[in-house]
Amino acid sequence: MARITLSCLPASWYCSASLLSLNCATKQRLLFLLLLFITSVFLLASYQRQLWGSQRRPGSRVNKYLSIVESLEATNVLDSALNYGIVVDCGSSGSRVFVYYWPPHNGNPHTLLDIRQMRDSDHKPVVKKIKPGISTLANTPTQASDYLEPLLSFAAAHVPASKHKETPLYILCTAGMRLLPESQQAAILEDLVTDVPLEFDFLFSRSHAEVISGKQEGVYAWIGINFVLGRFDHPEEDDALVEVTTGSENQPPISRRRTVGIMDMGGASLQIAYEVPSAITFSSPQEEEAGKSVLAEFNLGCDVEQTQHVYRVYVTTFLGFGGNMARQRYEDRLVNSTLPRNGFPATEMGLSEERPYLDPCLPVSMSDTVTRGNHTVYLRGQGDWSRCKEAVRPFLGLHNGTMSPQGIYQAPINFSNSEFYGFSEFFYCMEDVLRIGGQYNSDKYTQASKDYCATKWSTLKQRLDNQLFSQQADINRLKLQCFKSAWMHEVLHSGFRIPTDYRSLKTAQLVYEKEVQWTLGAILFKTRFLPLRDLQQETLRQGHPGWLRPSFVYNHHLFSLCLLVVVLAILLYILRLRRIHQRELRQVEALDLLWVEEGEALLP
Repeated sequence: MARITLSCLPASWYCSASLLSLNCATKQRLLFLLLLFITSVFLLASYQRQLWGSQRRPGSRVNKYLSIVESLEATNVLDSALNYGIVVDCGSSGSRVFVYYWPPHNGNPHTLLDIRQMRDSDHKPVVKKIKPGISTLANTPTQASDYLEPLLSFAAAHVPASKHKETPLYILCTAGMRLLPESQQAAILEDLVTDVPLEFDFLFSRSHAEVISGKQEGVYAWIGINFVLGRFDHPEEDDALVEVTTGSENQPPISRRRTVGIMDMGGASLQIAYEVPSAITFSSPQEEEAGKSVLAEFNLGCDVEQTQHVYRVYVTTFLGFGGNMARQRYEDRLVNSTLPRNGFPATEMGLSEERPYLDPCLPVSMSDTVTRGNHTVYLRGQGDWSRCKEAVRPFLGLHNGTMSPQGIYQAPINFSNSEFYGFSEFFYCMEDVLRIGGQYNSDKYTQASKDYCATKWSTLKQRLDNQLFSQQADINRLKLQCFKSAWMHEVLHSGFRIPTDYRSLKTAQLVYEKEVQWTLGAILFKTRFLPLRDLQQETLRQGHPGWLRPSFVYNHHLFSLCLLVVVLAILLYILRLRRIHQRELRQVEALDLLWVEEGEALLP
């Protein structure tokens, strides 16, 4: 039988081809099969990298969640794959509508939806506000839907009409509505639930319109900030981690990215929210009851059986602890201390301009008056920041130094492994006048505050005229800065008991140069089960397990095609060898026949 050389292999590899097989030597056959196996493994490895590489890229510092606040591109409404969501924030002074969108979920049940704020053709956020607040309709609740009509029409004009029926709408009411009696709240919500679906095709049900508590609002704000910072994403090598214990006894601790706590001090109230990663042990049933009222445990994941995104968050609001309300309570006490008692004035200080009350919380030499009813108290700034701290401390309402302001239970904080962001007044106090906003340093802040309070009022006004302070600073900020800086210091270190050497507090007005609203956290929480719904629909539609997403199916077919090409190439080559072998056999037979004929001719 003729020997056929495979030209694609080394010269020492010789194989004999029959009609049915390649009769290679055993060693050569094994080498050939090994080559085929290595090729298949290489293709499979490349396929796996392509499938999962886009879901998690360790070491990459590019955070996909930054696109929420960094992307200035207009939303591509022509992209039929995008999903939309609408949140209406019905506040005390007005209502605002926010439109969000997100691309299809990547199919990994451990990742959240990539929700972003929608931008119009001018690259501006799709937001609209109207005044006054919805609570002004307490006596005319049937006008509630008409009141929100401009906002909903605005949203409907930006969301593609083909997407309206699958776009969830949430109407969430806050502070103003909380002050109304429950009957009036119910009447306003009933009008919305009844009339809004008659005019708009959004995905809207009774559960989508509600009055949320201060606790819920704080949780949503905490979710929004941490989402933008990427703290719900998979950890990378150099990320700060925490060990989290869940409520399940059989569940081992989870190691994941450390989240940030938030503190927000407005004019009237103070709010704090932070994760409590470890299980809490209460010292008494009373403390446990108090703790439950300020602790929220929730699962941001799409699967309730998975605990990767279970968070336990402490959140509470302190009414009257905002910067302006704290000053008002302080002034009320000054007035009360000068009111006559038993027909005699309690003190002669502050009753006339000649004998003013020396206020340690006003800049040096500043004159001011406080009037309550027909009683006026005259003040003169003393600019003693240390005494001011002592004067404001009683307004925290501390109880034996073991409870947070107002005696509300405070969950423990691991200051050795935690991080906080301070917003609003925490930032204004440090930046508007002192110009040290950003990373908080207690020693630096204390010295700057003392220097400011000890500066003469005339000098401060001159600096304001010379624009040495921030653009947001005005004469009222200069007047209250000494008091507010002392109040902020006491809230942090006496109220929340943050150590003076703590270096993980950052004051900020924006996150990545953008304002983050609590409505972002709200829609993240409200839509957390949508990925699971999409996975289930994909399972029913394609008949594959739930983890086979379209991208997986596409890559699966691509790999199968590559493998098929390799197999076909081998088969075609074998067929080619067989044809060559058959042709050479025919040539040999013809040659043999020729030899036979020639031999017969030579025979006598």
